[in-house]
Amino acid sequence: MEASVVKAKVTMTRPCTSLFKDLNSLLSCISLLQTCSCLLGIGNASELSEFFLVGLTDDSQLQPILFALFFIIYSFTVVGNLGILVLIVVSSRLHTPMYFFLSKLSFIDFCYSSVTVPKMLIVFFSDCQTISFSGCVVQTSCFVIFVVTEFFLLASMAYDRYVAICNPLLYHIIMSPRLCLQLVAASYAVGLTNAVLLTSTIFHLTFCKSHVITHYFCEIPPLLKLSCSDTQVLQFLLFACGGFNVSVSLTIVLASYTCVFLAIIRIPSAQGKHKSFSTCASHLIAVSLYYGTTVFIYLCPISEYLIGRDRLVSVFYTMIIPMLNPIIYSLSNKDVKEAFGNILKKTS
Repeated sequence: MEASVVKAKVTMTRPCTSLFKDLNSLLSCISLLQTCSCLLGIGNASELSEFFLVGLTDDSQLQPILFALFFIIYSFTVVGNLGILVLIVVSSRLHTPMYFFLSKLSFIDFCYSSVTVPKMLIVFFSDCQTISFSGCVVQTSCFVIFVVTEFFLLASMAYDRYVAICNPLLYHIIMSPRLCLQLVAASYAVGLTNAVLLTSTIFHLTFCKSHVITHYFCEIPPLLKLSCSDTQVLQFLLFACGGFNVSVSLTIVLASYTCVFLAIIRIPSAQGKHKSFSTCASHLIAVSLYYGTTVFIYLCPISEYLIGRDRLVSVFYTMIIPMLNPIIYSLSNKDVKEAFGNILKKTS
């Protein structure tokens, strides 16, 4: 048993190529989406060559303030998520399954924020408020991939906490590097499947009402508002995909944490209970924020879509949550703070 544990730890201590694997996976997904788009004929169903993005506001006095605010938020998002990713790669004490999943979460938060925010910042101070039809396809596809992947990655992290607390002696055997990679690959596979299904259906619609998207990126609900085709099938598909993603991933999260809480209650010492709960608290906060906002957008009927309200909610989950996740996972995490301190000592 000890030999298996040592072997698992040694294998897990090879994440130096983790970032490159993530980037290769991202490029592979985009390439596959482009291939699928060509095979499915995306882009031939509409005469539109581009869309016009309204952005968040047309108030010239408010735009500089929002630009400065969102630029700062995005800067924190990039520095925070890439910082955690690099910290996990270079710190040997963080080469465990828990931080392996956290590095993937940081990568996804960085990616889906970068899919939308830079374009929004450009729109504030530029006449370039248009996005090409193919650019809209790629933006929507990438956004769906990362949003859906995060659902199942959060579920994988919940399962990881369940094994760590309920089966601590077998933790490194159950959560082997192979299983960790399989869980991440499965999360990306579900995200890619959703992206292909939804984008291939959406961009086969005829957009004849307008080319103006009342949003700051190509999000699905405002796109459906522009179509003069029958969108009932697509609305059902959107609700079915969203319902599947939320119900399956949330069931895993709730089942895992139900078992975790039952295990924590049986711990005799108050210190042991506090330590066990503190490892789960940050993840529960991240799950609550993410599920609450995304479910609000994608499981509400399109007929109830309100431009101003939904744009504010989109700002929250495309910018605020990716910025908060590094803070949530680092400020309450003793291992991360100690690893960061050790790196500062070495570099100074």
